Parts: sequence; structure tokens; C-alpha cells
Amino acid sequence: MKSRHQLFLPILLLLLIAGCGHVISKDIRVNSDLSLTLKQVRQNPDAYKGKSVIWGGDIIETINQQDGTTQIEVFQRPLGWEEEPKDTVASEGRFLVIAKEYLDPYIYQSGRKITVAGEIHGEETRLLGQMSYRYPVLLSKQIYLWRVYPYYPYPYPYYSPWWGYPYWYPY
Repeated sequence: MKSRHQLFLPILLLLLIAGCGHVISKDIRVNSDLSLTLKQVRQNPDAYKGKSVIWGGDIIETINQQDGTTQIEVFQRPLGWEEEPKDTVASEGRFLVIAKEYLDPYIYQSGRKITVAGEIHGEETRLLGQMSYRYPVLLSKQIYLWRVYPYYPYPYPYYSPWWGYPYWYPY
């Protein structure tokens, strides 16, 4: 007869593995070129037309179009192992996402993290400040909007009963 620990450990391991998955479906990931970067595509978008990629970053702006589609401007960031955009200053630029359905700008608001699987459709040139900027355009196949975790700072100063004096958190 097995002990409780011998039964508990495999179940716990299975639950941990099941909770660590990708946010983009396996079918789409298999058909996507994960090595194709935004930097490569920005150099010659027409050469990569029709290729599927998975990119992510921070939403800059969400605009609903007259035809019922939604256009999202994204500030690209590198993706982590779960395909979540990393909190880093590294970026290869900006890109546009065309979603075939209405996405509410209140939910898809500026600053939210997003991961997009889509097909490269070409490029669109727009003004960014006073310069012309070439945006690669993706037709979305799947979009994942990352959850916002609320930030609760410690009271300032935080009193620690273990240390017996206030501990000042740097801001």
C-alpha cells in the first residue's frame, strides 16, 4: 500500500504542469514562424506576406473601424516562455493588428499587455510624431489580453514588529 505522500506528489506535479501552458493554441503555434522577428519584417514586409507569427507587447491605441473591425497599435516587447510580453525596455518597434471583430477600447486600453498570433498582411505608413513610420500589419488569428494585477504598495513607512523600527521602502 502506498503512503499518502507517494500518491500526493504525482498529482501535485500533474497539476503544476497543466497550469503552465501557452496562451496561443497549439495548432496556431505549430503553423507560425517563431523565429521571424519584427525587426526582420520591418525591413521588407512584402517578402513575409502570408507568414504567421506570434508577437506581443503593450497596447498603444485601439481604434474601431467603420467596417466593424478593430485596429490595435502595439509597442512590441520580447515574449517570455509563456508568451507573455516581458517588462523590459527592449523593443523592435511598433506593429498594427487588425481584428475581424469589435474589441472594446475600454477593455483593450493603452498600457495593457497583449499577445497576438496573426498573418503578416503587409505594411501601413503613418505619421509618428513628425516622421513617417512603417508599421507591419498583422491579420489576427488569436489575441490574448493579459490580466492586470493590481499594485498595492506597503504603507509608508512600514513598521516591522520583528525589527522593532520602521522600515522605509524606497520608491
